[in-house]
Formats: sequence, structure tokens, C-alpha cells
Amino acid sequence: MSEKENIAAENQTAQPQFAIQRVYLKDVSFETPNSPAVFATQWQPEVNVELNSGGSRLSEDVFEVVLTLTVTCKAGDKTAYLVEVQQAGIFTIAGFDENTLAGMLGSYCPNILFPYARETITGLVSKGSFPQLLLAPINFDALYAQHVARQQEEAGKEAPVH
Repeated sequence: MSEKENIAAENQTAQPQFAIQRVYLKDVSFETPNSPAVFATQWQPEVNVELNSGGSRLSEDVFEVVLTLTVTCKAGDKTAYLVEVQQAGIFTIAGFDENTLAGMLGSYCPNILFPYARETITGLVSKGSFPQLLLAPINFDALYAQHVARQQEEAGKEAPVH
């Protein structure tokens, strides 16, 4: 290899890389513990959405990110339905510093997965014979920034005072 080819090869490998290898449904659960009685109640639902995400390294530059959404809908004091979806993706992420990598795993990748999870939840709720549920978009950048701020605050509390 000539010196010019070596430099070109080094520049290619030094370039940050991001690729979606696969998006898949890892786990799904839909429960209607009080049906059919819940269908006879006045429909004024109280919906609670819980969100969690996590990433794990599969190989040097390959990561699995799992976005978990849990939706609990209550009609009065009874649970109308409970939906939990774990939407996952396998991503190639290379050439980024640790802070950028953490942000990609904590914000960018969950943002890619969210529409798939939202679509699955909407479909399950409709198939359960309930009124359509459309989850609002989520600002994963803001959630990740809050998470980082909380971690820094906790680290500050744990640091010994001299």
C-alpha cells in the first residue's frame, strides 16, 4: 500500500460511523384484567406512561439498545389495560468519544426506536377494543440531559469534602 492509500484508509477508519443493523420487537405484553366489565364503565381514562431505555455492547462497535414503554390505563379504580413493549435495535456506532457515544445510546437510538414502539402500542390497544391511543412524541434529548444532570448531582453529593 502506498503512503497515500494508508492515509486514505486511516481517514476512513477515523470517521465516525453510525448504522442501524436491525430494529425488532424484543418483548410485548397486553393485559385487560377487568374485561369485559370495563367496557360497561364510563370511559374517562387515566393513562400513565413509563419509559426506560438501556444499551449494552455486543461487540467492539455494535450495541443493542432496548426502549421499554409501559402504558397503564385506568377507568375509575380499575385497570382497563396494561401494555408493555420492549422495542430493540442493534446499532453500529464507531469513532465517537465516550460522551457522544453515551448520548447516542441514551437519546439518539431510543428516538429511532420510539415510533416502532408507539405503533405497536397503538395497534394492541385498538385490537383490545379500546379507543385509539396515540402517544405524544418524546424529547429524548431533554430526558437524557436530565439523566446526565441527575448523575452529576448524585456524584457531587457522594464526593468527599476536604
